[in-house]
Amino acid sequence: MKTKITVISQFCILPLVVAAFSLAGVASAEETPAGKSSSVTAKDKMFMKKAAKGGMMEVAMGKVAEQKGQSEDVKSFGKRMVEDHGKANDELKKIAAQKNVKLPAKEPTVSWSSDKAYIDAMVQDHEKDLAEFKEEANSGNDPDVKKFAEDTAKVVQGHLDLAKETQGKLK
Repeated sequence: MKTKITVISQFCILPLVVAAFSLAGVASAEETPAGKSSSVTAKDKMFMKKAAKGGMMEVAMGKVAEQKGQSEDVKSFGKRMVEDHGKANDELKKIAAQKNVKLPAKEPTVSWSSDKAYIDAMVQDHEKDLAEFKEEANSGNDPDVKKFAEDTAKVVQGHLDLAKETQGKLK
């Protein structure tokens, strides 16, 4: 009789233990927001932070260009920077929130001495940014960050082309 109870209790206890461990695994998986930061590498995070900082700088400088630019081309370029980089910044913030990546939030203070100085800086900045976005699109780890980089690289290429065109008009 004692053996019968031991065998029966083992058959009852074992499934309960397995079920408990299974539920514990599900509960811990739910605590990590669907494992969303799992594919974001340190390199992806660094790219996201640099892109956020650069995007905020583009918006801030674009606002100054809209308000204080001497040339209508520069004012128009500044307006486009505010719109396009503002949209990209919002998209990046959404991805960062999903991946539990904290982005810089401090708005930069900017100024520049002339339309030419602003556009020259925009050409240089967009050349550098384009290379960084293409690099992330090609070798990043997280698929959402890679797609953001790939899509935004196309916009940055358009900005670079427009900046060079505007630069030619200012000489």
